[in-house]
Amino acid sequence: MLKIGVLGAGHLGKIHLTCIKKLDHIYDLVGFYDPDKEVQERVREQHQLRSFDSIEELIAAVDVIDIVAPTPAHYDLIKRGIAAGKHVFTEKPITENVEQAEELGKLMGVAGVKVQVGHVERFNPAFQAVQKHNPHPMFVEGHRLAQFNPRGTDVSVVHDLMIHDIDILVALIPYPVINVQASGVAVVSDQPDICNARIEFENGAVANLTASRISLKNMRKLRMFQRDAYLSVDFLEKKTEIVQLFDESPDVENAFEIELGERSKWIHLVQPEIKPNNAILEELKSFHDAIISDRDPDVTLWDALKSMQIAQQILTAIDVSASRAKIL
Repeated sequence: MLKIGVLGAGHLGKIHLTCIKKLDHIYDLVGFYDPDKEVQERVREQHQLRSFDSIEELIAAVDVIDIVAPTPAHYDLIKRGIAAGKHVFTEKPITENVEQAEELGKLMGVAGVKVQVGHVERFNPAFQAVQKHNPHPMFVEGHRLAQFNPRGTDVSVVHDLMIHDIDILVALIPYPVINVQASGVAVVSDQPDICNARIEFENGAVANLTASRISLKNMRKLRMFQRDAYLSVDFLEKKTEIVQLFDESPDVENAFEIELGERSKWIHLVQPEIKPNNAILEELKSFHDAIISDRDPDVTLWDALKSMQIAQQILTAIDVSASRAKIL
């Protein structure tokens, strides 16, 4: 059984603590640390857990550290965990910038520890249902809209929300990015709160992503188009639709023929049964399995680095777009 401790006991940190307690057959939850003494006292009593007096004390007592602190703290905490020879699970984004993530990658390789990043949508059952159909999209349209919440405004909407869909692109399209165009606006914070980005990949695939954290309603949808299928994922409602196209009549129900001049195509609509899960619990379980079986985590530091690189390209494109607007 792996000993684990949590760094950060805010809103999301408490969710992690609850999930880890449910995984008591694989994790021994040693305790937590939070710099806010009031939070520390409240969480200690609520969860009946040991609260450590320092980060160093917690790191020394565990095999795995779970970092659920604000993004600006990630780099230092991950670095300290790796230096101590501990496996690290950290919430997204992995760091504030690409350079920090690259340095952590080098340190991880030397230390021989594992790092998994909490890109939780990989574990969303609706997305997992799509993955079973081996998608290879050539055009992706994504909308991730959220009502305003002061939490997360320490980073741009690109690192706060859009990073989820960027990570999905990293999982779906294993090709280099060759061009990025983007525009964004800071509305309620000092960094972009709304962003639209067009991302072009070396294989010809294109993704158009929109993210906003000042929307009137929440939306988390991704639509994928490829030569033989249309795939839709609703991350929020946990729903998936797959429309497949065939040259000949498939031996399945719910298929119908469409006339295309002198030839016909057959369309088949699939709505997979989605089994609800706790995605945070699942990603923490998967990290345990990766450590025990000595395999790569499901979302590696290198995956997170690729997402950070694309996010940085988007932010640079936003700056370029803003500069042009000023000139005009």
